[in-house]
Amino acid sequence: MAEKFDNLEEHLEKFIENIRQLGIIVSDFQPSSQTVLNQKLNFMISGLQDIEKCRQQLHEINVPLEVFEYIDQGRNPQLYTKECLERALARNEQVKGKIDTMTKFKSLLISELSKVFPEEMSKYRAIHGEDTPS
Repeated sequence: MAEKFDNLEEHLEKFIENIRQLGIIVSDFQPSSQTVLNQKLNFMISGLQDIEKCRQQLHEINVPLEVFEYIDQGRNPQLYTKECLERALARNEQVKGKIDTMTKFKSLLISELSKVFPEEMSKYRAIHGEDTPS
């Protein structure tokens, strides 16, 4: 997969360089540079075709729209990944806290119910395989 990205990156770099050179030629156009201009335009067309071929190889890759928003805002797209991981870790901590609270509640509930309903709770433990509360 990495070679597909490397290939696309190489084609994009060549295309950008060709566009840069084309801009220089156009900004200081002389009739004698018409042949070079035509040549650069043809390189630009073939560069777009090469990029299109690369795009077809990478069609199965989905990029979240938020990444493009980061780029549009001039932010590093790797920050998106970092912030997603930080949000996932924070959410994981919240869920873990809820699970721990529910586990403690269940243990306390079983303990208290065992005091009030000892026979029923012994049947419950037999059915559900619950340990005797501490």
